Amino acid sequence: MIVVVSAQRDLHAMRVLEELQRRGAPATLLDLGEYPQRSHLSLQFPGARFSLGDLDFSRVRAVWWRRPQPFVLHDEVRDESDRAFAWGEIDAAFNGLWLSIDAFWVNHPSRDEEASRKVYQLKIAEEIGLRIPRTCITSDPRAARAFVDEHTPAIYKAFGGTETAWRETRLLKPEETEHLDHVRFAPVIFQEYVRGVDLRITAVGDAIFPAAIHVAPQGYPVDFRMTMEHAHIEAVTLPASLLAQLRAFMQRLGLVYGAIDMRLTPDGEYVFFEINPSGQWLFIEDAAALPITAALAEVLANAR
Repeated sequence: MIVVVSAQRDLHAMRVLEELQRRGAPATLLDLGEYPQRSHLSLQFPGARFSLGDLDFSRVRAVWWRRPQPFVLHDEVRDESDRAFAWGEIDAAFNGLWLSIDAFWVNHPSRDEEASRKVYQLKIAEEIGLRIPRTCITSDPRAARAFVDEHTPAIYKAFGGTETAWRETRLLKPEETEHLDHVRFAPVIFQEYVRGVDLRITAVGDAIFPAAIHVAPQGYPVDFRMTMEHAHIEAVTLPASLLAQLRAFMQRLGLVYGAIDMRLTPDGEYVFFEINPSGQWLFIEDAAALPITAALAEVLANAR
């Protein structure tokens, strides 16, 4: 059995499940949002017998940790301290479960969590030999001003976001520098602005699928996601030396899958920005005819 941890509204999960079904590989969707209201967890010893609802984890040979949904507590648990306690107990039980399942993971939750940390990504990328932008992550207004004064133009971005609170990468405007004191409330990522063509490089096991994203003239060159419907996307070829670095990068992070964002400068340099361990790929696959879904399904179906 192959388990896809996501939700029905996730088009990526459903596309892979359809491909697995086409290949005759038994697979099921696991929506953690159904716990604990609509399913029960049972972990028994000796013998390490684990089940969640009808799912017997002894039958699971591969898990795709795609987009785990948040648990939904029972409405009867109303007191805030009781809810915090319940959250802690659920978290402890499931994190122990994920570490105890003898299966092939894409990606293991622990590795996925570590690799999503942008500070850690930059450190490992630099150690691998990838070029990274000059970066200052700070909650010190003086440090922010000094960096912006030295590296103009500069961009700023957040560590993360949600479906309801998403923030694009922005070019720092001259009139916005008067707001730099606000970084004292929370750290902000500042980087030199790197001009060039965006690259979305999807890694699945040893396979790497590079694509160039050409922002339209009327588009937003700082962050292609803002005007992606007007962008031209095409498959490209990367130098063998860069491919070797990217595979080494994935290995260092302990990832099987990752969506890597880079930029090719007008001078022909490849600059690493970040990696999303569960990033989107359908917009790349559909536009550039890259067989990413098939590659991921093959990795899961052939897991031992």
